[in-house]
Amino acid sequence: MHDRKHAVPDGEAGLTLIEMMIVLVIIAIVAGLVAANVMGRPDEAKVTATKSNIATISGALKMYRLDNGDYPTTEQGLKALVEKTTTPPLPATFPQGGYLSAPALDAWGKPYEYRSEGGTFTIRSLGKDGKPGGEGVDADIEGKG
Repeated sequence: MHDRKHAVPDGEAGLTLIEMMIVLVIIAIVAGLVAANVMGRPDEAKVTATKSNIATISGALKMYRLDNGDYPTTEQGLKALVEKTTTPPLPATFPQGGYLSAPALDAWGKPYEYRSEGGTFTIRSLGKDGKPGGEGVDADIEGKG
């Protein structure tokens, strides 16, 4: 008896070299389009990341306030979210590991400006140029609470 269970009809033995090349060309075109869109906008991505970081820091500040009755002072700064401050007023509660795992830096690697005034706070990144004001990617990015 002849076993034809594994026999493959002619013309269906697999992908031809031409078909493989066409698939590879399509993948290369799609990858090129994606790379052009993403790689051409690194500064816009950094603005978005900085806005997201400010939202995360704002959340950590609100947790600090819930635990301790107020936000860290301007003098204590955002460092008070990473390690227990020794600058008065001392926090009544401080979780192991802190409220943030690392010092707060914007997407350009610069520290955020932080001010605490009468139950409110302001966090600000000076943008790409690191100078107050500016437009586009150089504009200041702020969060308030």
